[in-house]
Amino acid sequence: MSVNRCIYLLSRLQSHISTRTARITAGSCHVSSGSGLSHKQRQAGSVVCSRNVSSNSSSPKPPDTSLFVPVSLKTDSVLDGTVGAELTQPLDRSEVLKIMNRFYKRKEMQKLAADNGLDARLFHQAFISFRKFVLEMTSLPAELHIILNDICHGAGHIDDIYPYFMHHAKQIFPMLDCMDDLRKISDLRLPANWYPEARAIQRKVIFHAGPTNSGKTYHAIQRYLAAKSGVYCGPLKLLAHEIFEKSNTAGVTCDLVTGEERTFMDSEGRAAAHVSCTIEMCSVTTPYEVAVIDEVQMIRDPSRGWAWTRALLGICAEEVHVCGEPAAIDFIRELMYTTGEEVEVHTYQRLTPFTVLDHAVDSLGNLKPGDCIVCFSKNDIYSISRQIEARGLQCAVIYGSLPPGTKLSQAKKFNDPDDPCKILVATDAIGMGLNLSIKRIIFNSLVKPNINEKGEKQMETISTSQALQIAGRAGRFSSKFKEGEVTTMHKDDLPVLTEILSHSVDPIETAGLHPTAEQIEMFAYHLPDATLSNLIDIFVSLSQVDGMYFVCNIDDFKFLADMIQHIPLNLRSRYVFCTAPINKKQPFVCTSFLKFARQFSRDEPLTFDWVCRHVSWPLDPPKNIKDLVHLEAVHDVLDLYLWLSYRFMDMFPDTALVREIQKILDDTIQEGVRNITRLIRAMDPNITDPLKTQGGRRGNIGTASSDHLTSSRGQSGQRGSEEVMHSSLAGRLVRDGLLTPDLLRQLQREWSKEQKQQPTNQSRGDAEHHSNDSKGKRRKKKK
Repeated sequence: MSVNRCIYLLSRLQSHISTRTARITAGSCHVSSGSGLSHKQRQAGSVVCSRNVSSNSSSPKPPDTSLFVPVSLKTDSVLDGTVGAELTQPLDRSEVLKIMNRFYKRKEMQKLAADNGLDARLFHQAFISFRKFVLEMTSLPAELHIILNDICHGAGHIDDIYPYFMHHAKQIFPMLDCMDDLRKISDLRLPANWYPEARAIQRKVIFHAGPTNSGKTYHAIQRYLAAKSGVYCGPLKLLAHEIFEKSNTAGVTCDLVTGEERTFMDSEGRAAAHVSCTIEMCSVTTPYEVAVIDEVQMIRDPSRGWAWTRALLGICAEEVHVCGEPAAIDFIRELMYTTGEEVEVHTYQRLTPFTVLDHAVDSLGNLKPGDCIVCFSKNDIYSISRQIEARGLQCAVIYGSLPPGTKLSQAKKFNDPDDPCKILVATDAIGMGLNLSIKRIIFNSLVKPNINEKGEKQMETISTSQALQIAGRAGRFSSKFKEGEVTTMHKDDLPVLTEILSHSVDPIETAGLHPTAEQIEMFAYHLPDATLSNLIDIFVSLSQVDGMYFVCNIDDFKFLADMIQHIPLNLRSRYVFCTAPINKKQPFVCTSFLKFARQFSRDEPLTFDWVCRHVSWPLDPPKNIKDLVHLEAVHDVLDLYLWLSYRFMDMFPDTALVREIQKILDDTIQEGVRNITRLIRAMDPNITDPLKTQGGRRGNIGTASSDHLTSSRGQSGQRGSEEVMHSSLAGRLVRDGLLTPDLLRQLQREWSKEQKQQPTNQSRGDAEHHSNDSKGKRRKKKK
């Protein structure tokens, strides 16, 4: 090796040694927790007053390092080549292994690494990767090679490895080098500052507070219709459609904007001064005179609460009319205090009373015109509707997964005084969005599946808020029934319902937040190798919120992100796809979502013909419940296409054609629901047997008592008196009216008595059989 090359290498080593001490003695990271405002927001200079907000000087919570996924490094090339070996000599791998293990055990190194962001978990992962790098590389960087050689020969200290170890750790865990920036991006403590346009005006906030059927929304809508411009923000497409139709009927030109639909009244597509939209679709940059935010108590919803927070803090309107439960008044006042805006409260009382009856229905034979049986599962709806029609009565059916058109059709059928259908079987989907002429609400059950804060599904007794929302549908002011009644199907549930309704609604204490696409893009800039699901996890783990907010459940988002992770998409497109509102319980919908994303990634437009081939259009009318469920899934797939078409117009070009076949499909589903009893009969009796379904449900309810109000009762034991109902023969006899439930229980008691008369003889026979078996075994042993 030439003299010049030796001088060059020595000069590099000297410069390295002069900086190494500074790197080893560097203090721990100092993390600043700023407000996390965007550049645009900082320019606006918007400052809001706040109370109960975490101090900027408070120490941030430690990150969840289990979410840090190490990045794979390329180890096939080193710039220095074999320079280290040329300057010293080849390393003894066995000696290097001993050195590495001694380094790992040094407490001083572990503490120093912890001060620089490497906790025990990350330190171990980084060491395993670093040791593999050192032992498997054909040629190490010259500086590291020389240091290891010196330690092997006693000329260096084992701690000299630390700078190279930390350099490697920051390569495989890039978030260690940018933790300050990541914390700033995920700082969610001042969400009011995210909306400079709203902060630039002084808004007047009017809260219309009252129970269901109190006229609170009516008064807000009257002000909306009288304004020069306005926006209505509702929780459901049905409600957005209702206000859209009311506005145009009243002579106020109004557009409709939902996730899947845009309807402009102007023939040239110009936006009207008034718009009715779903809450997620409201604009926070368009100025309005009046805004109406409906059902504001949903601001605490674990999944969708962020949409109400965004609308309430960000909508640009001179007057913001908020409608909701009185339980939200104090919280909305508190929230508006952070924006410097006062809240004017208008309180309303229920226009028509409803009474909790002192007796349960007990039997479907006691049903009356105007009754609505509320179930919390489709199986219960199928079972009860079949039993009702077996008695010669007609019933309408409404549940959440039905298309909006079908729900409206069933509601119209039930409301029509000339239609023989006088009974409604529905889920809690009737709680809002439909005008129904109901005399009596009958709770078939008081437990329903809920998603807790951890994203886990569990069976829980319905809350007071949910019970009031459903019970309030009885005796609506605009219906023919001026007084409502509420009861239960089973007498054991009635005292529980009475106690639930006697409680006051829990006050709202927190509002939901959700990371935006811009925030996730900034995260991705610092962590380019992380998956979208991992980016979201890290964002939530680092996020800081004050006591008034919580980060909404992101499990559905992550589910979709993981599903399409292998598909090559840019981050913004991937984020948009993952915010699509799909039912992940439907395999066909999930498969379609995956195919849509794959076709999109190939830059191939999803044409009408392509969609028809995918869903096998045209579709036959349903022959059984399974066919009906599939048609509902196809309707959801077409909804997904329409939703994506408004975000990627070039790639989903055939919106009008898809909407046409969706309308045809809606009519087909309506026809299927009208004949739902026939479809149920065509299914497997083990699935549709009404008493089997009912027995399973009652097993989930268990014994009714006030102690069960706050706990899940999904694990309660089944009642012995209903075990016999699991017989499909018994179910058919009861269904066909040949056997009553009381007679069935009497037969069970008689059967039990006969069984008790036999145990003595049976026990004696069993003993003799056991004795003979024992003798036989002894004979075998003797042989």
